[in-house]
Amino acid sequence: MAKRKTTTNKTKQKKTKTQQKNSKSNNQKLKLINLVLVILILSLVISILSYFFILNEPNKIDTKKHVQKKEHSIKKDVDLNNYANKKLNEYFMDSAKDNNVKYEEYTDEFEKEYVHKNNKEDKKISKSKEQKEDKKQTNNKEVAVFPKKIENNKPKLAIIIDDVTLQRQVKAIKKIGYKITMSFLPPTKHHPDSAKIAQNLPFYIIHFPMQAQSFKFEEEHTLHVGDSFKKIENRVKQLRHWYPNAEYTNNHTGSKFTSNDKSMDYLFKALKEYNFLFVDSRTTAKTVAKKYAKKYDMPYISRNIFLDNKQKFDYIQNQLKKAIRIAKKTGYAIAIGHPHSITLKVLNDSKPLLKNLDLVYVKELPISVKP
Repeated sequence: MAKRKTTTNKTKQKKTKTQQKNSKSNNQKLKLINLVLVILILSLVISILSYFFILNEPNKIDTKKHVQKKEHSIKKDVDLNNYANKKLNEYFMDSAKDNNVKYEEYTDEFEKEYVHKNNKEDKKISKSKEQKEDKKQTNNKEVAVFPKKIENNKPKLAIIIDDVTLQRQVKAIKKIGYKITMSFLPPTKHHPDSAKIAQNLPFYIIHFPMQAQSFKFEEEHTLHVGDSFKKIENRVKQLRHWYPNAEYTNNHTGSKFTSNDKSMDYLFKALKEYNFLFVDSRTTAKTVAKKYAKKYDMPYISRNIFLDNKQKFDYIQNQLKKAIRIAKKTGYAIAIGHPHSITLKVLNDSKPLLKNLDLVYVKELPISVKP
């Protein structure tokens, strides 16, 4: 019995040791598993972090590309704006790079000088004779529209710059520093503020669009041969509304219109009705403006020289010299140019040539009523 108990105890002890041994082995396995799990978790975390890092890096690159693309887009937009401004500038201010761009129709008449008759009466009469003349004209109901008082004996030169529509053109012209008559195109959708800009000037005239023999860039509401008197009258009435202080108009293009008797008769009748005077730009040698100025008892005023048919400094300055010569010969002259930057540069740089002249507005020229 005692022997059996001893055997049983030994068996129990053996089992206990085996269990302890197995438990220890299990603990080691568990630790190993835990270690492996930790390593796997760390690996997973590192992988995830690496993934996000790698994923985020292209985003940074994409962001840079996006920023660069955005900057390029902005730059492109700015370039487009600059391009638009450049084109606008070329059309309105500086087409010197392309001599095919014309503000007016081009005719042979543009190259010719027009020398009016020398009005010795206006040039040489004394103050006493001038007063008698004015009195005589008043008695005969031939009152002069232009100021008859001549403050000095210097030849007078009136320079007209056609096709003015923008405030920056006005600033550039005023910067030259002497009297220049600005001629404004009537408002259109392309230059809606041309009438408003003119109102702040001491003197200006209206550049009245009329039909040319051939011209690609015709203005809106250009007068045409065949237009009724009512249509022409309404157009003149509209100009009076837009330009309440204006006294003068001159034709924009108009080689066809100004050579047509019926059209010019209608025009002068309407101009007379709304108190406008007409300056003949002489875009054609066949102009009949003088005939109808006489019919309606209005002064005939016409340009003598076009300055900038060719946009080259020497050419424009030589044209200016021709105008000066005519002014010295006849007492006054009218020269017409356009707001090209090269034209304005010539007018600014040629001041020494003008020192013996009286630079005046068109309204200050000594021209009597009857041509």
